[in-house]
Amino acid sequence: MLRQKLQQKMLQKLSPQQIQMIKLLEVPTLQIEERIKKELEENPALEEGTEEEEVSQETQEEDQFEEDDKDQDEFTLDDYIEDDDIPDYRLQAKNTTKDEERRAEIPFSVGFSFHEHLESQIGLRDLTDKQEILGQYIIGNIDEDGYLRRELINIVDDLAFLQNIETTEEELEVVLKIIQDLEPAGVGARTLKECLLLQIDKRDKSLPAVRLAYTILDSYFEEFSKRHYDKIIARLDIEESDLKAAIDEVLKLNPKPGGVYNDPFSKSSQPIIPDFILELSEDGFDLHLNSRNLPELRLSSAYNEMLRSYSKDKNQKKEMKDAVQFVKQKIDSAKWFIDAIRQRQNTLLLTMNAILEYQKEYFIDGDETRLRPMILKDVAEMTGFDISTVSRVANSKFIQTHFGILPLKYFFSEGLQTDTGEEVSTREIKRILQDCIDNEQKRKPLTDERLTEILQEKGYQIARRTVAKYREQLNIPVARLRKEI
Repeated sequence: MLRQKLQQKMLQKLSPQQIQMIKLLEVPTLQIEERIKKELEENPALEEGTEEEEVSQETQEEDQFEEDDKDQDEFTLDDYIEDDDIPDYRLQAKNTTKDEERRAEIPFSVGFSFHEHLESQIGLRDLTDKQEILGQYIIGNIDEDGYLRRELINIVDDLAFLQNIETTEEELEVVLKIIQDLEPAGVGARTLKECLLLQIDKRDKSLPAVRLAYTILDSYFEEFSKRHYDKIIARLDIEESDLKAAIDEVLKLNPKPGGVYNDPFSKSSQPIIPDFILELSEDGFDLHLNSRNLPELRLSSAYNEMLRSYSKDKNQKKEMKDAVQFVKQKIDSAKWFIDAIRQRQNTLLLTMNAILEYQKEYFIDGDETRLRPMILKDVAEMTGFDISTVSRVANSKFIQTHFGILPLKYFFSEGLQTDTGEEVSTREIKRILQDCIDNEQKRKPLTDERLTEILQEKGYQIARRTVAKYREQLNIPVARLRKEI
C-alpha cells in the first residue's frame, strides 16, 4: 500500500563560492601558483600589481562619480566602485619579514616521473612503429608500484576499441618482454613472483646464492612466502647456511620497483615545496607562509573605468546592459578570488600557529619523543575552525623547519595513558614496538601477545588488537612471516 507523507528536513547547501573556497584550502603551494595563473588568464578584471600607485587618483574619480550618479536606480554600482570595497589584498602573509632572496633558496625535489623514465628508455629501443605504440600503451597501464595489473587480452580489446589498432596477446607479450628489460629491474611484472624473478635474473648467476635464490623463487615460491624453510631445505637437499645466503639475496630485491619514483621523499619524485617556513631565533619562532612565487593581486582599473563609463548612459540599450552585466560579473569574480586567496592564507597561518603552539616543545629541536598526542579536534578547538577545515589544511601541506621538511600530518597522533595517568602519543608506542621487533630473536620473533605484555610491563595499558593495528601501520608482518633462519 502506497502512502504519501510530508516531512520537513533542514539541509545546508554550499554555494559555488564556498565550494571553491574549500577547494582552494586543500591546494598546496605549488598548485595554488598554477591556480592563480589560470585565474589571471581567464578573468581580465583581475591583474597583478599593487593598489598604492592608483589609490589617490581612483578615490578622487570615485567621489566625483558618486555625486553624478545618485539618480541611478536600475543598476546599483556602489558595491563595485567604492574605495573601501576594493582593498589592497596581498598574497604575502603580514608577518612575513624575511627577504625575498632567502625565500628563493627554499629547497625542493624535482625529477622525471616514473612513467616518463620508462618512456624515455623505450624510445631508445629498436622498435617498429606499431611496437612503439603498443609499448607506450602498456607503459600507460603500469601502476605506480611498477606492476602491469591489466590482462593482455583486455589490452588487446582496449586497443581495438579505443585506437582502432589490431593486435594479439603474442604481439603484446613480445613488447612487454622489452619493457621488462628496462630499469628499474622488475618493472612490468604481473605478479610478485615475476617481479622478483626479473630482478634476480639480472644478478650475477655465477654466485651460488643467486642461482639458489632463482630456483627457490621459480619452483618453491609458495613455500618461501609462507616461511616453510624446512620443506625447502629437505626438497632441495641443501644446508641451512645455503638457504640463508639465498634469502639474503632475495632480501636485496625490491617488491615495488616503481615505488622509488613515487615516494614523496624520494629525490626522483615530483616537486615538494613547503607551504610554511619555520625558523628558530633567539626571540622564539618565526613562522610565515612560503609565498615566493605568489603575485600580488588587484582589480583591473581599466575594468572599473569601463563600468563607470557604461553606467553613465541613462538610456542604455540591451547590448549596453549586457555589457554592464558582463563587466560586473568579472569584477565580482575577481573580488571574490582575491578575498578567497586572502582567507586561505589567513586560515593556513592560524592553523599552523595552533599546531606550533601545541607542539612547541617538539619544534625546538625535532625530538620525536616530545610530540604530544594531538588530533584534529584539538586544533579545531584552538582555532575555532571546523574539524573538516583543519583536515583540509593538514592534507598535502608541508612545513620547512631547521631540522627538515615534514608533512603536517606527521604532527597528529592519538594518545594513550600510562599506569601513572600520563598521556603519551601513539607515536611513542609505535617507536617502542619498532625497537622491540628490531631487537627480537629472528629465529623466534615476538608475537602480538608477547609485544602486548612487554608494553604493559612498561606501564602502557594497551590491548592486543591495538598492538596488531599499530604493527600493521608500521608495515611490519606478523611474527610467523618475520621468522628467519
